[in-house]
Amino acid sequence: MKHNGWRKPTPGLVQAEKLAQVGERLNIPKSKAIVALKKVAASLGLKASDMLLLDTLSAITQDQDWEAGRRPIVWASNAFLEEQTGLSLRAVQRHICRLCEAGIISMKDSPNGKRWGRRNDEGYIIEAYGFDLAPLAARTEEFKILNAQNLEERALCKSLRHKITISRRIIRAKIEKALENSLKGPWREFEKEFELLLAKLPKRSETSEKLLDITDWFKTLCEKVENAFTEAFDWPEHSDEKESLENHEYIFFNQKMTCRHVNNDTHIQTTKKLNLVNSNSIRKKENEKFNFNLQVNRINPKNNNHIQLETIMAACPKFAIMAKQLGGYVENWEDLHRMASIIRPIIGISEDAWYLAQKQLGPNTAAAVISLIYDKYEKQEIVSVGGYLRGIVNKAINGNLHLQKSFYGRLACHNKKS
Repeated sequence: MKHNGWRKPTPGLVQAEKLAQVGERLNIPKSKAIVALKKVAASLGLKASDMLLLDTLSAITQDQDWEAGRRPIVWASNAFLEEQTGLSLRAVQRHICRLCEAGIISMKDSPNGKRWGRRNDEGYIIEAYGFDLAPLAARTEEFKILNAQNLEERALCKSLRHKITISRRIIRAKIEKALENSLKGPWREFEKEFELLLAKLPKRSETSEKLLDITDWFKTLCEKVENAFTEAFDWPEHSDEKESLENHEYIFFNQKMTCRHVNNDTHIQTTKKLNLVNSNSIRKKENEKFNFNLQVNRINPKNNNHIQLETIMAACPKFAIMAKQLGGYVENWEDLHRMASIIRPIIGISEDAWYLAQKQLGPNTAAAVISLIYDKYEKQEIVSVGGYLRGIVNKAINGNLHLQKSFYGRLACHNKKS
């Protein structure tokens, strides 16, 4: 850049002038150049006030100024820019310097340092001195490539955050399950290590390099927890799930084998131990506690919420993926109930809410509801999983629950997208 004696040349100004010479030979529409810049403005360190000033300058230019062989030069005064942007004179000067140093605009100075210009009858610039926006045209393709890289980086960061979330939920669920069932293993050490990793989670967006390290840390801990869980897992003899299933089978057997017209059958005692046979009152309490299917029939006699297991898994792919990661494929209703019991604390459903849902809906229906809620939660379709579950239970009590519509509707949406 030739030094005219009043503006000190800097590396940024020299580079901006070179870019302006390149942009003069290109035919780039104004809108295309401005849009390309706005998509990467934050990456270039530009602020909102910088873009406001640039928008003001570009609005003054005309379409023919961006044709090949010409330069979009603006000779607006500082007073005009102050009026249009609402910025002070010092702020206008500061933002102009930042745009020049960033290689967004170039300065074409007159011999006396004043900005002025004139156009011919056809509207083309004959001579002008002021702000040259030609560097924008020269860097349009560069901005497009940078934007593509930014989108790729965001997609990678989103994928890594998703992996971290999955690992975090698996670790939390298995540690809580192990401690709840007193499994053998260093679960307290795992819990402390897990808390340390949670403290390292970024509170704002991080680069993919940082997230890759965090993902590896969670993946390593997740593998250790899964290995310990597989080696030491042993259901307690009287766990809630086992007791529920055993009583469920007992009631089914009792309903099938007991004579309908006999209420109090005699029983031949085959041992000397006392109190082996439960009284009718105790059996009645057990039936009220564990016979979930009888509760469903009482609440919803039409029983119009029957859905096939294959339909549930196809309509809730997020649940199917998580179930596979935690314990394998869901092949029957017992698998579905078992996986629902493991997954429900991951999304914040309490033990009391889970018990109430089973009592009012039945084990199978409650498990299907958990799969639906988890799929909706993962897709951010619901915020309060507890409130959504309570709503389903209330609908069942009032006889207004139609789960088949929800599952078939989601299945139809999946088919349309595919």
